[in-house]
Amino acid sequence: MSEILHAGRLPSVRKDVAKFTSSIKDDRRLSKAVIEINEAHMIMSMEQKIVEWHVGAKLLEALTQLSSASLKSAEDVHMAVEEAIVKNVGLEVGGNLHIAKSRNDQVTTAIRMELRRSLIGLMFSLVKMQEALTKLAEKHVKTVILEYTHLQPAQPVTFAHYLLSYVDALERDLQRLSETYQRVNLCPMGAGALATSSFPVNRERVAELLGFDDILENSIDAVGSRDFILETMAALTVTAVNISRLAEDLIIWSSPEFGVIEIPDVFSATSSIMPQKKNPEVLEVIRARASHALGNFVASVATMKALPSSFNLDFQEITPRLWESLESIDASLGMFAKLIPNLKVSANFSRKALLSFSAATELANMLVQKYKVPFRTAHKIIGSFVRVLIESKLTFLDATPKLLQKIAEDSAGLKLNVKLEDILESVDPLKIVKSYSVRGGPSPSEVERMLMIRKQHIALSKSDLTSKKRKLSKATSRLQATAKTYSLSKIPISQNLKT
Repeated sequence: MSEILHAGRLPSVRKDVAKFTSSIKDDRRLSKAVIEINEAHMIMSMEQKIVEWHVGAKLLEALTQLSSASLKSAEDVHMAVEEAIVKNVGLEVGGNLHIAKSRNDQVTTAIRMELRRSLIGLMFSLVKMQEALTKLAEKHVKTVILEYTHLQPAQPVTFAHYLLSYVDALERDLQRLSETYQRVNLCPMGAGALATSSFPVNRERVAELLGFDDILENSIDAVGSRDFILETMAALTVTAVNISRLAEDLIIWSSPEFGVIEIPDVFSATSSIMPQKKNPEVLEVIRARASHALGNFVASVATMKALPSSFNLDFQEITPRLWESLESIDASLGMFAKLIPNLKVSANFSRKALLSFSAATELANMLVQKYKVPFRTAHKIIGSFVRVLIESKLTFLDATPKLLQKIAEDSAGLKLNVKLEDILESVDPLKIVKSYSVRGGPSPSEVERMLMIRKQHIALSKSDLTSKKRKLSKATSRLQATAKTYSLSKIPISQNLKT
């Protein structure tokens, strides 16, 4: 236990117990925020005449000189800051630092301050990955690949269309995190331990100095809620699932059996024994680390579920999981942003498309559109047609109107007079893709339209994030300027001079 807290209700504490319950190792990340919280709270306390001006000025001077690196080990970062200030200015002055606040409202405020900074950084990483995907997509608007369902060959699309599917998934991730940011950027300071304070605290002023949008009003909720952490971790888990699925696609598609893409050598590794191997290890690590976000979320939800209302020390076991998930996802996004521009797409599509009979759907559609065959009947005819071709080791290029007509009569009792050009046009991969011109489809014209809109969204996201970052930076600058001005003033500063 901190020396400041000795000789009160608990005169001493076992060292092993203090070490077991200490959060100082994980709190280091919060030290800058905790110092700023103390500065903002002291500025407000001076303005509200809670602390005498000359006392507050000395405390602010000591706080502005305090650095994260200079903090000594204590049970947590809050006591480390207070002990450093008391050591600097003495207990008579330093003992006033903690008036009208608690570690309870401080810690959740500090977490929110650090989290909002981290969220902005993470959202920038998402945008960078979107940019990498769109830039690669622009090069492959007409590059036809075979897509899969159930890991079985399905239909032809363009590689650009595939890439845009993840641009859109990441856009929803951005939206979730942006909405979460709004709820994170609320200030709990002034809630105290749980019931505010009998001192005339101005909560709005502290929130303003710290760059928050508003206060978290109910004091029990302010100190006792960690749903903002759970919400962030839930959003991170969804992001982790999305990037894990992309990693899985690229791992599978890079194998010789699929041969859709080639992963750059510098993002791969070879075997210690098999010299021919090129293993997608970066993607495998991304895929594995995505599971950490899920595990951290489940563990945190399970911890919160068992807690009564208001503050509990169990909270400090949740916060490190939040930071781990943020760092893991951010690092994975950063690696993806570097890898994606260097992906190479295989040009061996036509043969795979023929062998996989991926044009079967369009053959069935052709019978519906040009020969007025009911779709379910056309489905049955083409299914039988494919089976016969496979059994004969043939492809659609070997198909003849005579064979198709025979199968139609044998399987459905229909007499058809199908033209050869209709068959050949229906099995041409590029023509098939061009025909998919429905909104959201893979036709080059539709993909180009979507690309233009996605690039506009990316630009707006970057602008919004830059604005959020600038707002926090301005708030920090104003706080430091006010702290310096107040610390140098021997008399109270007039209300109209406040920032």
